[in-house]
Parts: sequence; structure tokens; C-alpha cells
Amino acid sequence: MVSETQDKPARETTSLGTPTPDDTAAQPPVKPVIPAKAAKRANASVIGMIIALLVSVLAFLPVVLMNPAPKSDGFRPNVNVSAVAANAADVAGFTPVSPDTGDTFSPNYARWESGMGSGVPTWEVGYLTPKEAFIGLTQTREANPTWVLQKVSNAPATGTRSAGGQEWELRDTGKGTRSLVLEYRGTTVILSGTAGLEELSVLATSVVESMDRNAAATVSQTGTPTP
Repeated sequence: MVSETQDKPARETTSLGTPTPDDTAAQPPVKPVIPAKAAKRANASVIGMIIALLVSVLAFLPVVLMNPAPKSDGFRPNVNVSAVAANAADVAGFTPVSPDTGDTFSPNYARWESGMGSGVPTWEVGYLTPKEAFIGLTQTREANPTWVLQKVSNAPATGTRSAGGQEWELRDTGKGTRSLVLEYRGTTVILSGTAGLEELSVLATSVVESMDRNAAATVSQTGTPTP
């Protein structure tokens, strides 16, 4: 008589004799263990690097303290406004102003602009004031209302300012930028920048004096000697 009972199959194993995934899942993950001596050596290496870095910083610090960074007033180019103005006179058709400001106002550029973009050729000089503000000087004999409005940043006329014996039109944006505008001796001069009214007036006075000198020189050169 044949028995109907059968033996239960043995636990399956892989071809390499390792437990099946069911057995593997039941086992806890293996955590790597670093020997105490190796861990101590690793910590010692990190601490040594930190100590070496601190020693290097402490050794370099006295050198920095004994050699502070040099103080600088900033780069100021050496611009000869009078020389550039003389060179521009022929193409300009007038004698560009070259205000005598001494050492108080420092020019950082002087140039003749042909007016390719605006259609208005101009003589331009930039000044750094004693209070570290900026004033841009623009002079032309071909000014028009639209061009003037652009040069003064669309600022409205808010009054006048007397400088050099002339009444300059004051235009103020109310946002820290203001301009003085003067039509004098056949040209229009605009002074614009972040400088205060006092510094603008000082430069404006020098501008008028320069224009008067230029006019006097022109008359002297074109006049005929008396018999």
C-alpha cells in the first residue's frame, strides 16, 4: 500500500549554497566595525591638520598686522583740460571752456563728441569735486530744447542761480541730481551732477571766467592794430 504522505521539500538554496532571499531578509544588516586603533589614528590625523592650520594662521597674522593695506584716495587720471580744449577748438568752431579750478576740482575726462547719436556735437569735461561728488560739463553751440531736456534728465526749471555775474537756470530732479544751464556768448553750457549748489556755483563761476577770457582772446586776435 502506497503512503499518501510526502516529505516536505528541503529549504531551497542558490547554486552557491547561500540562503534564499527569504532567509536573507530575516537576517539583520551587517554594520562595519572600525577597530579602535584605526579610529584613534583617524581622529589624530584630523586633529593634527587643524592644529597645523591654526599654527600657520598664527604665524602669518603678525605679518599682516605689521603691513596694513595702504590707504588710497582712488585713481585720478592726469587730464590737461586746457590742452584738450585747444586741440578741439578747430573742429568745434568755438573755443571750448577750460575752467581754472586749481587743485580743488579734479577733471577725470575731457573730450569732443561729434554728436553722431544726438545730432548735437559737444565739448564735455567731467569733474570730481572736493566733496567727492561729480559734475559733468557740456558745452555746444547747437543746443535745442529737446537736447537740453535730455541733458538735465527731464528736470523742471526750479529757479535761477547767480554765478560769475550771470544768471544760470536751475533745474532740479528732486532726487539728488541737479543742473545749471547758461546761454552765453553764442554757446550753451550745462553743469549736471550730484554736487550741491555751492560746488556747482563755484564751477559755474570758473566757467564764465573762462568764456570771458576766450572772448577777449578772440577779439585780440581778430582786431586790427591802430595806425
